[in-house]
Amino acid sequence: MKWKTEDGGWSPYLAGALVGILAIVSVYVTAQWMGKANYLGASTTFVRAAGLLEQTVAPDRVAVNEYFIKEKVRVDWQFMLVLGIFFGALIASTTDKSFRLENVPPTWEQRFGPSVAKRGAAAFLGGIVAMIGARMASGCPSGHGLSGMMQLSVSSFVALAMFFGTGVVVARFIYRRKEL
Repeated sequence: MKWKTEDGGWSPYLAGALVGILAIVSVYVTAQWMGKANYLGASTTFVRAAGLLEQTVAPDRVAVNEYFIKEKVRVDWQFMLVLGIFFGALIASTTDKSFRLENVPPTWEQRFGPSVAKRGAAAFLGGIVAMIGARMASGCPSGHGLSGMMQLSVSSFVALAMFFGTGVVVARFIYRRKEL
């Protein structure tokens, strides 16, 4: 197996195997240390982060919010995992020399032009839609794809098929060729 791709990036097989090992280790370690197995996922962490931000402005609202009573607003291992994803990607991209700052990705620019504001608005709205979808599906693609599939959860198979299917349809619609 090749450890790097032709352009010097990480092999997707190696990265996938490492994420699989991480998923198994996280379940084992959290079960041993916390008495309850916890699975990889990110959507709950983003909601908790929003709760942390809201707590600085309106702590009384957070204290009586039904969701935050159930899902405590805290910095936990999953919160640190999400930070680790960001910093891990930054370290990986700088070490393989693929890191670059872009105001607008080339694919977007070809289709919609160089407007940073338009790209920012689309990314912000897309993030809102993705988070609403993740909350409706009781998890994000990483949670369903890694943790749910690891448990052979039927709902995760269905959710992941919907995530990918919808992603393909939306990408085909948004990035359709101009001559179509």
